[in-house]
Amino acid sequence: MGGRDENAAVSAEEGHDMKGDAEQANVPAYFHPRHSIVRTAGEHTEAMLAIIANRYIGANPPQPPVYRVHLENSFPRLPDCRYEMNLKERLPELRDGEFVYAWGKLWSDTDSDIPLALSCFGPVTVYVNGIAVFASNLNDDVFPDRKAFFRTGLKAGWNQFLLECTAVGTGCGGIFGTGSVKGAPLHFLAPTAEHSGCEGWIYSAPQQSRWTLQPEGGGASEGEAAAHRAESSQRVRCGEAAEAAEAALAARCAWYPAAGWPDTKAQGGNLARVLGAVSGAKALAWSRLAVSAPGGMNVRLVLRSRDVAALKVCVDGRLAAIQPEASAGLECVLPLSFGSHDLLVEAVCGGPGWDFRLEAAEAGNTSEVQVEAECSAALAEASPCCSPQGTLNKGAGASGVHGTVKLVSPCPVEGQTGPWLYLGPFLQSAVPQPAEAASMDAPFGEGAEECFWRVDRPGGAVRPYLESALYGRWNYPLGVTLYGLLRTGQALGDPHYSAYARGHIEQCTRLHTYSLWDRSRYGAPGINQQLALMDSLDDCGSFGAVMLAAHAEQPLHGAPETAAYIARYIQNTQSRDEDGALYRTRGTTDFMQGTMWCDDLYMSTPFLSRYYLLTGDTAYLDDAVSQFLHYRNRLFQPELGIMHHVYDYKFGKPNGVAWGRGNGWVLFSLTELLEVLTEQHPQREELLAFYRTLCEGYIRLQDAAGLWHQVLTDPESYAEASCSSMFVYAFARGVRRGWLTEPYPYADAALRGWTALAQYCIDHQGNVYGVCRGSGYSFNKLYYKEQLTWQLNDTHGIGIVLLAGIEALELTRELEAQRI
Repeated sequence: MGGRDENAAVSAEEGHDMKGDAEQANVPAYFHPRHSIVRTAGEHTEAMLAIIANRYIGANPPQPPVYRVHLENSFPRLPDCRYEMNLKERLPELRDGEFVYAWGKLWSDTDSDIPLALSCFGPVTVYVNGIAVFASNLNDDVFPDRKAFFRTGLKAGWNQFLLECTAVGTGCGGIFGTGSVKGAPLHFLAPTAEHSGCEGWIYSAPQQSRWTLQPEGGGASEGEAAAHRAESSQRVRCGEAAEAAEAALAARCAWYPAAGWPDTKAQGGNLARVLGAVSGAKALAWSRLAVSAPGGMNVRLVLRSRDVAALKVCVDGRLAAIQPEASAGLECVLPLSFGSHDLLVEAVCGGPGWDFRLEAAEAGNTSEVQVEAECSAALAEASPCCSPQGTLNKGAGASGVHGTVKLVSPCPVEGQTGPWLYLGPFLQSAVPQPAEAASMDAPFGEGAEECFWRVDRPGGAVRPYLESALYGRWNYPLGVTLYGLLRTGQALGDPHYSAYARGHIEQCTRLHTYSLWDRSRYGAPGINQQLALMDSLDDCGSFGAVMLAAHAEQPLHGAPETAAYIARYIQNTQSRDEDGALYRTRGTTDFMQGTMWCDDLYMSTPFLSRYYLLTGDTAYLDDAVSQFLHYRNRLFQPELGIMHHVYDYKFGKPNGVAWGRGNGWVLFSLTELLEVLTEQHPQREELLAFYRTLCEGYIRLQDAAGLWHQVLTDPESYAEASCSSMFVYAFARGVRRGWLTEPYPYADAALRGWTALAQYCIDHQGNVYGVCRGSGYSFNKLYYKEQLTWQLNDTHGIGIVLLAGIEALELTRELEAQRI
């Protein structure tokens, strides 16, 4: 008891000291001192790093993209990720004064709100869950090139979007979708049971009169709805009511595009209706055989064909059978082990109705089928499945015990109606080899024949879509987040942190080539949107740098090609002023045009430095060096030894505000460059002197608690975690590398900074507080101080907090070993 009382007294005293320092330094009270990570981990930085990293990974587990059927015969999605709904073009019979309804739905994991934008071809009212959230005005209706921006709330679960479009002389419909192509590249799903899982919209036949729409929930008050949502049983009933409401709306009229084939095509061949019929064209069909017998089995497959000039079957990448001449199919026995096996059918078009089918299970039937099969104890010793002529293999022994096999899709595809995926047609291009074809990572073929998988339904293109909140996304805050996780794995000797970071990165690089094809084919890609639609350094440099860091540690599929794509953009496309300095002439908002942001040193120079290491081309390293000198000329404040946030070319001057994180990016990026820059580089000493000058400026601005502030020169602005982390990182690295002529004040500042971050900005569960949200810029200091608020677990800060902890840990180890 005595020991616990003494510890409690000490903790109370420490809590009082922490509170006093925090109040003096204007650190917001993010949590009670008892909830600080210091209470959990003490002074063990290794434990703190693990807690922070584990929380992030636990909240964002690996999640692959979702493959969906894209309705090609629905509305096209433009490069700004909005859908073009030209209803007069799609419905020639539409008359002025009639109404058309476009219908789509969005899933939301939580109650939230989203940005939207609409360009009108005529009057449009937008309903969300039965409530009108936007109605166009007279001005909107006659300026189709303009965007009307608005936001709407989403409830947790499915959210139904219905656009009421009135046909008038100017047109009918509009261009509708996200209001933030970089921040929220939304894709909508088609409602109704027939279109379940498909991406795209459906639209009604012309309506003579306007529909009366009721809010979801039957008009219950908001208070009643909230009470209902609080009870599990009521939530179930609400879900059933929503499904019933969707079914009722679906039954209200005819909806387009139709979900099924017209009778003339439905009665034709599967290859003909999916891929067309050109004599001599080749195609692939891919399915998978799932064997349930624990000991394996010999599976007899019988394929029948029509209008097929040649047919062959491969199983698990090996040729299994070839259709004999002048026959209409083939038979083979496949000795298959327990589990699933890729089944590829290659066919050559020999007539207008080319088709094949599996006699044991009709194409499209995914139910378990009894196939003639025998269990075998000698499967491991079995020779190839069949001879080239398709005769049966008799090398496996038989026990006479029957088993089952199931024909299943080789990849989960939402909206798919059968077990086969189709690829082609190929006339000029070589058909992919079996070992290469069983893949969902890249398009196949060359030139005009380049293609990807399809399903047996009208307009049924298969496409990947990223639907996770963070995992697998490509954006600049995640670049530094993953860099922190990558180095956490190295620092702790725990490979699973680094493996997680590499997995996220490689999901992006592996699909990079596909995403560029997807963009060119469909307007807006479903994955890697920022990279595929790249128009700024934000879109490429940060994530590209961590990609190269991970690739240097362990090769990543697609990383060199992705890096070359980024390098070409920075060298050949990104805007530069007359001196060669990178700056912004375009952007998602007008205020970005004609500006230089100190942030962009981080968005460019770490990538350029690492690309030099990859290629050995010194032009990239020299470009990184030059950028620091150019930015110093326009943004450095010599009287304070720190940086302005933005230089505005329109006004010919900097904005006069020393934003904390912007300055942090500068020093962090300079530290990364000095790490790569050789001792012999002619401008190393000049950059090293600049680094020391900046450090002198920043150390003067550290507050009594050990942190730095949102506006560095305004101690009344809140203490900000991400800039504090970057100064800790850069100071500690400089001390360890011998870059600072008087290292001890900076060692003390770095360790005080890390202690303050742990005490005030990280709680016992690894949540990170006090990180400024993504910024715009202003000449008004109050914008940064009052409008740029902090966000919990913002990805601008998690990774750099980890990096600060790692550098503080390494600095402590070297000081204890008296190596400094």
